[in-house]
Amino acid sequence: MPSRTEPLTPALLRDWPLPADATSKYGRGQVVVVGGSRATPGAALLAGVTALRVGAGRLTLAVARSVAVPLAVAVPEAGVLGLPETEDGSPDGTGIDGVEDALATADAVLVGPGLDDPERTIALLDALSDTAPRKVPVLLDAYALGVLPRVPEVAGRLAGRLVLTPNPKEAALLLGVDEIDDRTCARIATRYDAVVSCQGQVAAPDGRRWEVSTGMPGLATSGSGDVLAGSLVGILARGADLAQAACWATHLHAAAGDRLATRVGRLGYLARELPDELPTLLDELAP
Repeated sequence: MPSRTEPLTPALLRDWPLPADATSKYGRGQVVVVGGSRATPGAALLAGVTALRVGAGRLTLAVARSVAVPLAVAVPEAGVLGLPETEDGSPDGTGIDGVEDALATADAVLVGPGLDDPERTIALLDALSDTAPRKVPVLLDAYALGVLPRVPEVAGRLAGRLVLTPNPKEAALLLGVDEIDDRTCARIATRYDAVVSCQGQVAAPDGRRWEVSTGMPGLATSGSGDVLAGSLVGILARGADLAQAACWATHLHAAAGDRLATRVGRLGYLARELPDELPTLLDELAP
């Protein structure tokens, strides 16, 4: 089993090109993002817009019903579905039947951005893991990551097509440890049979590992993780395999931070500014 960590460089990515551009929005990949509570609808917005910025062709946002119309106005490129919600505005874990048509045609699914109720998230994950077509990649982020150790049956259903994008706190929760180290990403990949992107590292369950050689402190800002998740699910939808999508998205996220650090400053740029950098970066990496 490979154990050496490869530098994740532009040269490596040029030698690992993404699938060729398609001629229709359906051919370029259909993304479904599930999340968006009333308190944090922007997380789903950031992830969805980023998926389009990396070339996905069609976007569906499934969010708490009370924010569905505002998000539809804010992201006119997306189809927006309202999910039943609690009094506090969190998707309550029911109503997945209203998303079945979108899931049936999805090329990649992201669950988590903007979810804020652990128990309701568990119910949502349980329903989605039963409903999403068997071969469709599923990416878990934010609260959908934090509750995963409590629902091993969900991880089992998604094994082999699962992608995880934990921050350090979520990574520790996934392993049940207090602190993370250089082996954390690889250990999560093995435990959950998933491809993992964490803190600039990427690990596959077969032992392959990569690490970015770029990225600035400014990426540690609110919403940055939603941009990473959106990049990854968008590239998955375009037809990349799990490890390839994770490597490309992790590099693009870091490189976008570098561009903004140069133009705006090392600290203080906003997560919503990252997606606009991605199309140019993709063009520069084209073979």
